[in-house]
Amino acid sequence: MLVPLFRILSFLPLPVLHAIGVALGWIVYLSSPRYRRRLQANLAQAGFGAHLRAAVGEAGKSALELPFIWCASPQRVLDKVRIENWRVIDEALAAGHGILFLTPHLGCFEVSAQIAAARMPVTVLYRPPRHAALQPLIEGARARHNLALAPANLGGVRSLFKVLRHNGAIGLLPDQVPRNGEGVWADFFGKPAYTMTLPGKLAQTTRAAIVLAFAERLPRGRGYVLHLSSFTLAQNLDAAQQARAINGAMEALVARRPSQYLWSYDHYKKPAGVAAPGAGANG
Repeated sequence: MLVPLFRILSFLPLPVLHAIGVALGWIVYLSSPRYRRRLQANLAQAGFGAHLRAAVGEAGKSALELPFIWCASPQRVLDKVRIENWRVIDEALAAGHGILFLTPHLGCFEVSAQIAAARMPVTVLYRPPRHAALQPLIEGARARHNLALAPANLGGVRSLFKVLRHNGAIGLLPDQVPRNGEGVWADFFGKPAYTMTLPGKLAQTTRAAIVLAFAERLPRGRGYVLHLSSFTLAQNLDAAQQARAINGAMEALVARRPSQYLWSYDHYKKPAGVAAPGAGANG
């Protein structure tokens, strides 16, 4: 049912989808006390409480633009995106150690990998959705030309290392809460968040160039601007220091467009089996 619905919605112009999204964002915000509390708390924790009204609308846009991003023709999507600073990619490829794209839950993060894949093969880390009905839709939408999926398990991680060792490109969401044993507690906007250690391991082991990617959502459905910038992890950092450094880079990106961050995501949750921060080992 969802796949036909998304395909129908994908024919609507992006400005219409975003307008509907703003309305949807407010409906969800006003009707769900739990959602409302988390959104308010996360914004306040980061010091961006003044962006609450805009964040509610942007959250709705992020949901309603998915039919367009996932189901519209690749050319329609590409036509809506302007790329800023592609030379960062050219320089990274010239270095010969692969590219590690880090994309936080900011702006239209779903479009970033598609844009990169329009110019070169990209493999992205993928965690299957909790609801089985969404799996065909998401997998079919994400696994497009030049865009491969690596499952979030040991085999998928091995494939990421293999891609980088062959001077390829991979991408992942560094602010996604990992499972037990796959992260450490590191401050994110001044509060401990269980943070994945995989980006640091990938970069340290393969010497891959780290590229931060953020697709800014433009007003009134005009499209997106894909911002690209290089990032270097200092040598000799332990896993917790690497995680904190990457969190700091994500904070700096979020500060550029605070209203477009996914504040409803439970970044501070404690995964099952993980000791609370300060209660023992990092997990």
